[in-house]
Amino acid sequence: MNTVNAFQLPSETLTEDELAAITGYKIPSCQRQWLQRNAWEHVLTAAQRPVVGRMYARLRLAGVKPSATNAVTETWSLDLARVG
Repeated sequence: MNTVNAFQLPSETLTEDELAAITGYKIPSCQRQWLQRNAWEHVLTAAQRPVVGRMYARLRLAGVKPSATNAVTETWSLDLARVG
């Protein structure tokens, strides 16, 4: 196993497979319709494929209505107190 890839962070946007899993559709036009019907914020690529932010999707799936206050990424700091 390549240790560099083991710690790679996920993309800021959902993958095509993740979007298909949420909407139930693989065809972009159907995904757009589902997102519009369910009032999900999204943008379109030049190819008219919907793009949904990962943090937004996590909040929506958790039953939280995303806003400017709760959509901020968690802050963290490096804690070396227990490093010996």
